[in-house]
Amino acid sequence: MQASQGIRRGNPPAMRKARVLARAAAIILAAAAAVPSLAGEHGERHHEHHEDAYREGHGLVAVASNKTWAAECGACHVAYAPGLLPERSWRAIMDGLERHFGENAGLDPATRKTIADFLVANAADRGDARSRRRAAVPSTATPLRITELDWFQREHDEIRPDVWRRKEVGSRANCGACHPGAEGGRFNEHDAVVPGGTGRRG
Repeated sequence: MQASQGIRRGNPPAMRKARVLARAAAIILAAAAAVPSLAGEHGERHHEHHEDAYREGHGLVAVASNKTWAAECGACHVAYAPGLLPERSWRAIMDGLERHFGENAGLDPATRKTIADFLVANAADRGDARSRRRAAVPSTATPLRITELDWFQREHDEIRPDVWRRKEVGSRANCGACHPGAEGGRFNEHDAVVPGGTGRRG
């Protein structure tokens, strides 16, 4: 009995050491389990950053596909990618088709809803980081023209005013005049061909 009590009295330090080691092992195992998750999260962020940087460097705008939008909007002008304007702008444009920049572009309710839903779902402020930066306008502003946005003006600040008046260009809204890949969301300035010459400021 005394021997047994001696063993119990001698065990607490060993038991405390065992508990410390067990806790340390648990912490190490938890950290090891978290590594794949962290690596995956980092990988996803890196991929998103890389894709965003690629788009920015290559003048790309994500373009979703919708046959009704392409047919109706593309019948009169370039079917502008939804990612070029924020959601509230598309809503305002679709609500005012009967007064569409001086023209009556009215549509039947079903067609209007199909296009509006598509534009809203893929608007700039619902897209990737670059799209959200493009849509970064004051909350009180609802731009109706892509050419009014700061990013558009920055990208074209070196173009002389007379270029927009050239017959082959017509206006700032005619993206396809200089960007052959406009309908596919490609606006790389290195691919741009300005009718009648570069038109860049000296």
